[in-house]
Amino acid sequence: MILTYILAFLVAIGILVAIHEYGHFWMARRMGIKVLRFSIGFGRVLWSRRAADETEYAFSAIPLGGYVKLLDEREGPVDPALVSQAFNRKPIWRRILVLLAGPFANFLFAAVAYWILMVVGTPALKPVIGEVTADSIAAHAGLLPGDAIVGVAGKTVTTREGAVLAILDRLMDGTPIELEVRGEEGAGDRRNVDFVIEGDRRALTEPGALMSGLGFDFWYPTIPTEIGTIVPGSPAEKAGLRIGDRVVAVAGQDVPDFQALVKIVQPSPGKSLVFEIDRKGERLDVPIEVEAHRDGDRMIGRIGIQPAAGLAVPASMKTIERFGPVSAAGHAVAKTWDMSVLTIRMIWNVATGDVSVKNLSGPINIAEYAGFSARQGILSFLSFLAVVSVSLFVLNLLPIPILDGGQVVYQLAEAVKGSPLSERAQAVGQQIGILLLLVLMSFAFYNDLSRLFS
Repeated sequence: MILTYILAFLVAIGILVAIHEYGHFWMARRMGIKVLRFSIGFGRVLWSRRAADETEYAFSAIPLGGYVKLLDEREGPVDPALVSQAFNRKPIWRRILVLLAGPFANFLFAAVAYWILMVVGTPALKPVIGEVTADSIAAHAGLLPGDAIVGVAGKTVTTREGAVLAILDRLMDGTPIELEVRGEEGAGDRRNVDFVIEGDRRALTEPGALMSGLGFDFWYPTIPTEIGTIVPGSPAEKAGLRIGDRVVAVAGQDVPDFQALVKIVQPSPGKSLVFEIDRKGERLDVPIEVEAHRDGDRMIGRIGIQPAAGLAVPASMKTIERFGPVSAAGHAVAKTWDMSVLTIRMIWNVATGDVSVKNLSGPINIAEYAGFSARQGILSFLSFLAVVSVSLFVLNLLPIPILDGGQVVYQLAEAVKGSPLSERAQAVGQQIGILLLLVLMSFAFYNDLSRLFS
């Protein structure tokens, strides 16, 4: 499994970096700038090939990035015959276009990926409410089990993903979250439900805390507690549980369905719980030591059983996002833009302290998502690539000197000043940029390690 995650991560990085760098490469060629090297990866060159125009195409040893090296008089002597093709000799507007082409290649890739997903059709679950916690924000607002969310702040939503993203977007506004819901079939017309959040909103932005903090969960099918699978070597096998056993109660609490069982076991890693078992009419009390497993940034309990009945989801709870090729193009661009704006808002709110810094993910967490999505199939992996590509689009436009956005700032400063910034000023800017990235990466790595060891 770990190998799958690593390979999926490297494939994802390779694809997205190649697309980003190809954007710089393509625009540089169109602007008459000579490209010296197009490399996937950093460090020592492992393989290279030189084309007829003397451009070197290479794969380098560290597969966590890439670069396009352009002819530039600031980086060394240039043949007088090629001076007109040097990056620094081109008009500022041409240089800016080259710098922006990389991030916008990532935007275009994300839009194309979403277009493919929308044309093929993406199965999803409807945003129907399952449980509402008593005395919670959702309960006080009047949200009821069986309600279907049809809009958030005036925006139509049809899937759970769309509803959660729209709620998160509204949460960052600092205003009540206005939902439009439709009651359970036969229970009435549409009505408005307003989540009024008093106190610290930041806590709701921590990973996995949004819906539990608001006090509701989406509907999931009821699953009987009959055991269908026992994981070899698991606590359940060691305790003597058998396929066909039915769990009646755990730690003295009745469990009418498998979800109720999970709610008791998951928060109990490392604890010993007594399971009341019905085995063909005979009642047994079986003590089981709950194993601890990592799930994202938390530890959860498991005993190694799966229900006999699968997750049978009725057609009324399913939906599919599918459009024709022409209309899908508009929807894909709109979704890419919306995701970009949401990413910008998240970054800004993290910087201001209004959104938890725990949302920053490093390579370990990204590799986990890459591996998980790859195991789910090509469409899931494509969706993952689209999300990361949007992040690369936004991050590379930040005005940090070491990134494309920072280099654009240098070009604009040159346009205002009438001459290039001094080498010292650029060096100081680069140092500040590196420091900012190191701080950002430190938070991301800390979050990754916290998820591993918390």
